[in-house]
Amino acid sequence: MLLQQAPDPEQVKILTDPILRHGRDNISYLYSLDAFDWTIVILYFTILALLAVLGAYRVRMVYQFWRYRGVKPQPRRHFAEGELPRITVQLPLFNEMYVVERLLESVTRIDYPRHLLEIQVLDDSTDETVKIAEAAVEKHRQQGFDIHYIHRTDRTGFKAGALENGMRLAKGQLVAIFDADFLPKPDCLRQMVDFFTDERIGMVQMRWSHINANYSLLTRVQEVLLDGHFVVEQASRNRTGAFFNFNGTAGMWRREAIEWSGGWQHDTLTEDTDLSFRAQLMGWKFIYLLDEDVPAELPVEMNAFKTQQRRWAKGLVQVGLKLMPRLWKHPQLTFQQKVELFFRLFGNCAAMLMIVLSVLHIPVLIVRFNQGLFHMLLLDTPLMIFATFSVVSFYGSAILYRYPNEKRRLWLIPLAMAMGIGLVFSNTRAVLEALFRVQSSFVRTPKYNVENRRDNWLKAAMKYRRKRGLLPYIELVFALYFVFAVYYAIRSNIYATIPFLLIFLLGYGYMAMMSLFQGSLRKAFQVFKRN
Repeated sequence: MLLQQAPDPEQVKILTDPILRHGRDNISYLYSLDAFDWTIVILYFTILALLAVLGAYRVRMVYQFWRYRGVKPQPRRHFAEGELPRITVQLPLFNEMYVVERLLESVTRIDYPRHLLEIQVLDDSTDETVKIAEAAVEKHRQQGFDIHYIHRTDRTGFKAGALENGMRLAKGQLVAIFDADFLPKPDCLRQMVDFFTDERIGMVQMRWSHINANYSLLTRVQEVLLDGHFVVEQASRNRTGAFFNFNGTAGMWRREAIEWSGGWQHDTLTEDTDLSFRAQLMGWKFIYLLDEDVPAELPVEMNAFKTQQRRWAKGLVQVGLKLMPRLWKHPQLTFQQKVELFFRLFGNCAAMLMIVLSVLHIPVLIVRFNQGLFHMLLLDTPLMIFATFSVVSFYGSAILYRYPNEKRRLWLIPLAMAMGIGLVFSNTRAVLEALFRVQSSFVRTPKYNVENRRDNWLKAAMKYRRKRGLLPYIELVFALYFVFAVYYAIRSNIYATIPFLLIFLLGYGYMAMMSLFQGSLRKAFQVFKRN
């Protein structure tokens, strides 16, 4: 009589567990894909390839930044004190009751001959800012400043309209612009003015810095995102002769450059980029001062931050639709310059690709599991690593340049990557509105005079209510989607994908929870005040 051998427990586990059994049966690289698999794989790799192109563009900028980091612009000569030009400082405002006095105190401390300095407060406000600004202007007028309060009741053109209106009355040969949340340093005009000894120079832009970067995790990540643009992107473009744009504030224009280029136009939400490219098409040269900065206040609310990013994303696409045909046909621009401009103006369209990529993650995991790891590790791992490297090198370069002795700040890069992913729904909405010519008003980013952690923004925020809409709930749904994706990856032993999935989960989850939490905090504070 033959004795039956006891079954191996591991073999029993494999045969009874459908996940393990299926994985065993399909681990061969000879597995043939069905129509569903092919559809998912082709779409997935198409998107990864397009994102890899954007990654290559970003890596190229990083290379150029480090290659030309020592090439710093120098003025042709310095103005003698007796030949300094008159400068008009324009301060566009809209409902900035908490920061207008701080702005004027900062501007009136600027080191420049008082008889050559004109200050225009261009106020379109509809709230208490009007009285506060008028009183502050009168106070400084009595101190001997050439300062004017210009109030419009018709907001035609929004910020561009206010600047255009101020230009009609301005006396300066040069025009410096500072938004309400900026605090120009006393030497800022002196740092810029000498570049205008070269008659070809139309604009000088200074780097933004941030007075409240350490206020919260949100502001710290914003600093990383903005430094990527202001340190790597702007410097790389300027020092390689590519077009770069005035950032709407913290810069100085030659008046002739504005007028000869068609003036401030308000058919886009980024009038600064629009004018910048029109001026450079006219032959005006621009200067970017990487190592000179103007501090500003970062938004401390998630919904305000998203609104700001949405306005910039929509405005850039609007400028692209308006100017790209003209830019592409321009005979004096090289093909490389045209491609650079295309990426600059339409780069936000990648947000739509990121949404599709997000939806594809679970189907891709299923396909990956069905066919085993062999096929896709050879293809998508290099693309994912390259995309990650491009982002890490981009933001890492900005951190290492600004804070060479604080390398611990590099831990913020994954959070910056996650925040960028979390913005895709908001920015996709902006891109679609631009592509379909949906008009919208210029929505300001409210600032509350928050400079350190002791400052409370909630009381000030009650004055400027902001609807959060449906976006946080959509982001929350996608966060839950990625919770399931992570679970599926762990259950299927596809561990290599988990770090990437966690970045998506963190991005959508943080964006949704902050929007909902801060909105609820507003309501609770409002009820508390009422009672």
